[in-house]
Amino acid sequence: MNTVVALKAEHSLTTLLKIANLPRSTFFYHQARRDTEDGHAKLKAEIRRIFDRFAGRYGHRRIRDELRKHGWDVAKKTVLKLMRQLGLRCEIRRRKRYDSFKGKVGKIAPNLLKRDFTTTGPNQKWVTDVTEFRVGDRKVYLSTVMDLFGREIIGHTVGTSPNLELTNSSLRQALTRSKTGEKPIVHSDQGFQYQHVSWQKLLGDRAHQSMSRKGNCLDNAVMESFFGHLKDELYCNTTFLTVEALTAAIDDYIVWFNTERGHSTLKGLSPVQYRTQALAA
Repeated sequence: MNTVVALKAEHSLTTLLKIANLPRSTFFYHQARRDTEDGHAKLKAEIRRIFDRFAGRYGHRRIRDELRKHGWDVAKKTVLKLMRQLGLRCEIRRRKRYDSFKGKVGKIAPNLLKRDFTTTGPNQKWVTDVTEFRVGDRKVYLSTVMDLFGREIIGHTVGTSPNLELTNSSLRQALTRSKTGEKPIVHSDQGFQYQHVSWQKLLGDRAHQSMSRKGNCLDNAVMESFFGHLKDELYCNTTFLTVEALTAAIDDYIVWFNTERGHSTLKGLSPVQYRTQALAA
């Protein structure tokens, strides 16, 4: 087939098909298929560019969102098919979640959030949690605080112990973002760090404390979702040799998550892009 195509500009197609013992209908069928595939060449190149740009972290849905930003009107099924042809696959693997619950060791706050993750502006509702990683035989912990308006991470701390300073440090970072008169709901699970008096003193009269019900991780589903994305897109398919390397990678990921990573709930925008556009409107 390829030889016939290469020679048909110089020789009679009828002669070439006779020599190749190739029916005319078969030749034109495969030629049409080649033309169709060639028609996807530019789209395939753009899909690969986006996949590589985001370090293999994007599946076909988010790649389709990026394509639409650049003027490509293409169905998700088409993107999925072409990604399979190109051998591009976003690997997903879930790991056991970290559980900081140690019984009632302090004050349990009521569930003020009640799974209502909607907001109308920044600094109305924050969610926070801790997750665990492993580097060799060492454990590493990440505490994050997210503003539900735009899903932006506004405070995070990495450490080798899930102690009070880990969580308190991320909260102190977040509190620098709130303005006078703002009093967000700060929602967590019932982990010992959030029951401790030091956490409650930091909140003081600057925020309302809220906690998930025991054993109800869906009460903090948005924070759980962030940890799932972080591990899928950064940690699960990379071997980190040192705590310092993992810490630097997490820092970089959070910057990327806030400033570049598109979210379907934000119409394909990143958290910072969403906040900037919303406040400018």
